[in-house]
Amino acid sequence: MALFNSPIFRAWFALALVVLLTLFFTVSDLGFLAQNWYYPAIMVVGAFVAGLTPEGGGAVAFPVLSVFLSIDREMARDFSLMIQSVGMTSASIYVLTNRANDLNAYRPLVWFIPVAFVGFVIGMATLQAIPVAVIQALFLSLITTFTIAYVASTHRGHRMRLQAGGLADTVMLVAILLVGGACASLFGTGADIVLYTLLVTRFRMDEKVATHMSIMLMAAISVLGYAYRAGVDGDITHYQVQTWLSAAPVVLFMAPFGVYVLSQMKTEWMLRGIVVLNLAQFGYFNLNNPTWLKFGCSVVFAGILFAVFWATLAHITRRTAREAAAAQASG
Repeated sequence: MALFNSPIFRAWFALALVVLLTLFFTVSDLGFLAQNWYYPAIMVVGAFVAGLTPEGGGAVAFPVLSVFLSIDREMARDFSLMIQSVGMTSASIYVLTNRANDLNAYRPLVWFIPVAFVGFVIGMATLQAIPVAVIQALFLSLITTFTIAYVASTHRGHRMRLQAGGLADTVMLVAILLVGGACASLFGTGADIVLYTLLVTRFRMDEKVATHMSIMLMAAISVLGYAYRAGVDGDITHYQVQTWLSAAPVVLFMAPFGVYVLSQMKTEWMLRGIVVLNLAQFGYFNLNNPTWLKFGCSVVFAGILFAVFWATLAHITRRTAREAAAAQASG
């Protein structure tokens, strides 16, 4: 299978699989897996989405666990971080060992990652008291409105590397990375889609390259976030470790498989699939045990975010058209 062409990736996959299975049978058993089967089941889709799209596996895991299954919001966030630390790391290694990819395009991540992690730490210290329904509404509004606005727009990025220059671009990147890290402290994901949004709009980067960068950023924040929750907060329970190990072998394969499928398919199909997934989650959240708080937050957040995304993409589309017309006239 082409997915395993790289000897480095093959070695990583084999070693990681042996380690994860050994840990699973050390701290858990098949009886636990049978009782908690929905964790690996969720991540069959979640990890595939994580590799195929700019949304992390938490974009499926967080709403399914916290909204569909009514699992504690903090546990859903922690599971998202824990499982992405395996799946998105596996996807990142696949990207970095694929000879078809330009590794120089990913150099900005060297400073993206620490800035986003600062945002995560700030979010853990300041944002955790926000009501759960507000957090859920914000997250679902964010991922849903962006994908709708992006698919409806005629703009598509084309630059294979980040071309940022000047103080304004640097400030914008730092601000977005801090916001992305703060989102991860609430949802266990979000830094990836926030960065992706900026890369394909302001910097007009190619969607697949931007997806790769968002995957690697979220992989790093997931590892660091998991370490922070376990080492600094000390709040990771034995049960959470068992659920993580139950799903980890699934995401080890499915996330890089998603990246591989992305390289073989048209981006438009990927985007349409994300829209359907996000709309379904957004609709279920508001229809299941509806309250005025959930509905009001959803309407306000969705309206504001959609307006921002639509205006930004429309501006980029007009600018691209002007540049193309100018180039044609001068030619």
